[in-house]
Amino acid sequence: MKSELMDMVFLSEKRKNLLLFLKSGPKKMDEIKETLQVSSTSILPQIKKLKEQELVLQEDKTYELAPIGKVLAEKMEPIVSTLGLFEGNLEYWAERDLQGIPPGLRKRLWELGKCKMVRPDLDRMFEFDPEFMDNLNKAEHVFESIAYFHPTLISLCRDIANKGVEISLLVAEPVLQRCIDDYREDLLHFLSLENVKLFLYSGELRIASLTVTDDSMAFSLFPRERHFDRESLISYDPSSLKWGMELFNHLLKNAEQITEIPEGTPDKTPEENPRLDS
Repeated sequence: MKSELMDMVFLSEKRKNLLLFLKSGPKKMDEIKETLQVSSTSILPQIKKLKEQELVLQEDKTYELAPIGKVLAEKMEPIVSTLGLFEGNLEYWAERDLQGIPPGLRKRLWELGKCKMVRPDLDRMFEFDPEFMDNLNKAEHVFESIAYFHPTLISLCRDIANKGVEISLLVAEPVLQRCIDDYREDLLHFLSLENVKLFLYSGELRIASLTVTDDSMAFSLFPRERHFDRESLISYDPSSLKWGMELFNHLLKNAEQITEIPEGTPDKTPEENPRLDS
C-alpha cells in the first residue's frame, strides 16, 4: 500500500535528516544549514512540504517539530540508525550468529552507532589490532568476555592490570582450562592482583568476544556457517558503551567468580564445543 506520509519522510534525505535534527528542539535556519550542510535554496522547499503535512512548524525564522512530527521522529531514529548499522557492514551482520545477544539488546542494535570493521591480516591472525591495544592502554576500566583461546590473552591482561587498570575478565570453560594447563604462572600472577576479577561462564558462550573500556566498545560474533575469522567491530558512541555493559552484565548472570586456580575442570569434547575448534 502506497503511503504518502512514508514517502514524505523517507524518500528525501534532506527531509529525513531535518526531522531527526529537529528532534533535539527548535532550530534556526543557520543551525540547520550548518549542521545538515545544505543551502537555503535546497532545504526551504523540503521544509515547505513538511509544513504542508503538518510535521514541522515555523515561528519567525525558527523551525520545530509539530506534535505528530515529534512522534514520527522518535520512531524514525531506531529504524534509520539500524539501517545505517547494517548497511555499513552488511556482509558481516548477514553471516553472524546473533543468538548470543539477548532479545532485548538485539532490538536495540541501533545503539551501537557508527561501527568500524577490524579485519586481522592472515599473517597476523593472533596479534591484537593496534587500535584495540591503544584503547586498552588508555583505559582505567576494562570489561572483557572471550569464548575462544588466544595465546597472549592472560599475559596481556596481566600487563594491563600491572599498570593499575581494573579488569573484569569473563572466559568460557575451555579457555580457562587451557590457561590453567599452559599458562598457569601468568594466570596465578593475574589472579593475585587486587584490581582484577576473573569469571567462569557456565555453558556455551555464544559471544566470541566483548571488550568495553572507558570510551570504546569492541565485539565479535561467531559466523553461522564458516570458520571463525576474528573479524570484529569497534564503536565509540556513548550509547554503544552502555549497550556493551548491559551485554557484559547479562553474561555475568551465568558466570561465577574464580578466586583461585581450580585443580582441574573437565575438558569438553569437540562435539560439545564446535565453535571453539573453528
